[in-house]
Amino acid sequence: MAQDEPTRENPCGPIGTEVVFENDQVRVWDMRVGPRGKKPWHHHQHDYIIISVTGGKVEIENVEGKSYIGEDKVGGVIWQDKGQKHELRNLTDAPYQNILVELKQK
Repeated sequence: MAQDEPTRENPCGPIGTEVVFENDQVRVWDMRVGPRGKKPWHHHQHDYIIISVTGGKVEIENVEGKSYIGEDKVGGVIWQDKGQKHELRNLTDAPYQNILVELKQK
């Protein structure tokens, strides 16, 4: 395994699929996960907001091995504090998408 490959011990994957906007205050990601797919281990270094595009059911596992199930509603908005290190798994047979906005400054 490559040293820079995302793992539980090295959660270095990108936050989303593609950066769609960035300036000195925010970074906006389009985040997509295919049916039954996963978003590899990653570390959130900024507070962030998630805006659900598709809705869906996901499982999020943190580096301590604890998991929780999230059921996003289309258009729902979720606040998350920085520091989280986790992997996200899409539990449905449909694509999952959200827009994630990282807040670079307080």
